[in-house]
Amino acid sequence: MTTPTTTESVDLRRWLPGFVALAAIWGSSFLFIKVGIRELHPAYVTLGRAAAGALTLLVVLAVLRQRLPRDGRLWAHMAVVGAVGVALPFTLFGYGEQRIPSLLAGIWNATTPLMVLPLAVLLFRTERLTKRRTAGMVLGFVGVLVVLGVWQGVGGAHLTGQLMCLAAAACYGFIIPYQKRFVAGRTESGLALAAAQLIMATGQLAVIAPLVAGAPPAPTRLSAEVVASVLVLGAFGTGLAFVINMRNIRLVGASTASTVTYLIPVFAVLVGVVVLDEHLVWHQPVGAAIVLAGVALSQWAPRRPPGTPDAAVIDTAATNPVAADPAASGTAGLDPASRPEEAASTGARRT
Repeated sequence: MTTPTTTESVDLRRWLPGFVALAAIWGSSFLFIKVGIRELHPAYVTLGRAAAGALTLLVVLAVLRQRLPRDGRLWAHMAVVGAVGVALPFTLFGYGEQRIPSLLAGIWNATTPLMVLPLAVLLFRTERLTKRRTAGMVLGFVGVLVVLGVWQGVGGAHLTGQLMCLAAAACYGFIIPYQKRFVAGRTESGLALAAAQLIMATGQLAVIAPLVAGAPPAPTRLSAEVVASVLVLGAFGTGLAFVINMRNIRLVGASTASTVTYLIPVFAVLVGVVVLDEHLVWHQPVGAAIVLAGVALSQWAPRRPPGTPDAAVIDTAATNPVAADPAASGTAGLDPASRPEEAASTGARRT
């Protein structure tokens, strides 16, 4: 039997730099969204990043001599993933950041695992609800109320922006168990599945964006920083970051790799404060800490004996706003020692 990859068996210097780099890339994505929407409609920011991400992964596929999926039924599922897991949440985060600071959007992204669990249990039946998970969800949603500052009374554009970001997280909460239910166990590589969903999202947005936002501005009318932000969002936040995440999973397994979720809001807040001079209200980081505690409680599992597949946690590493990472959709998201069928039955691992 092959022994699963663990942090104990892998030199910290091999996986930690990539782990931190991934958190930094995804945490910084909210900054680039904020810059992009200064001159572009959120739908066009999403279109640009999806196209750049798809192109990046197509290049990687060509270098690795891997092919795109050829199954028509799988492409139909990728159309759903592209719409609900990429186009819609990416755009909602853009709309949200028109109304709230980027760092607050990063905090709301951390609520994704709380959205995943009830849908996985009730709708897709890929998870079981336990007392521990229920307690984690309740604690997490208390954190959501603290972030909102409900005791002060909330309303207006600020509330609308927060609810849009929460809706984006809910999209991820739907699409992660959807992938586990309908795509888990496929023989295609995670890179091929990622490229497929981004291609579908790009095609969908190419049709929808002009309808909701009118004709796009001429590229020559855009500032260099806006163009660069959109390209970085796609090439790095949606393309290269996926490759790094896949390497992390291979090195330390899905459970450890998924803990990047906890660092993403930290980087989002740091970048927002330092680069954009944004400010936090005291209850927002406190609420975020409560949310993350709830996530940790809902995902915590007893230490498993050596040789047990790392396939017991909900995939939360795919929960960042720019990845919509299809590594949660089967063998790509599992420790190499795990079997694809275990992913479908236990809801294994990203975010």
